[in-house]
Amino acid sequence: MTTVFDVPSMELIEKVADILEKNENIVPPKWAEHVKTGIHKELPPNNDNWWYIRCAAILRKIYTDGPVGIERLRSVYGGKKDNGSSPSHKAKGSGSIVRKAVQQLEAVGYLQKVKDGRTVSAKGRSMLDNAANELKHELIDKIPELAKY
Repeated sequence: MTTVFDVPSMELIEKVADILEKNENIVPPKWAEHVKTGIHKELPPNNDNWWYIRCAAILRKIYTDGPVGIERLRSVYGGKKDNGSSPSHKAKGSGSIVRKAVQQLEAVGYLQKVKDGRTVSAKGRSMLDNAANELKHELIDKIPELAKY
């Protein structure tokens, strides 16, 4: 069976984002079009469907590293803050974005709470593995040499 580890991550995230976009329970909050994704950013994201891509990336990250808490996810989506002439320092990503995305993924049933944070539920694992399997077959159709892997 094909899993998340067997396909390229960016293509999988885009495929899962398309699946999440079709779900009516996962919608960007009203403030999402105006918000920066962290204190280290200067502008909001340019991509119109960035919310679904972030939700898909969070779901994949929890699948690969779970159980994961909100603070660790904030560190994953953080970056380097430019302090002008002072040395740069690491800054965490927006906690509200991560929190709302995780809450929406929990409401759909793809995530579940455990003692140490959140982990992917059986429904979420099945959805991710099916998406990875479909993506693998699409990639094999495009590039036949991949069939040996």
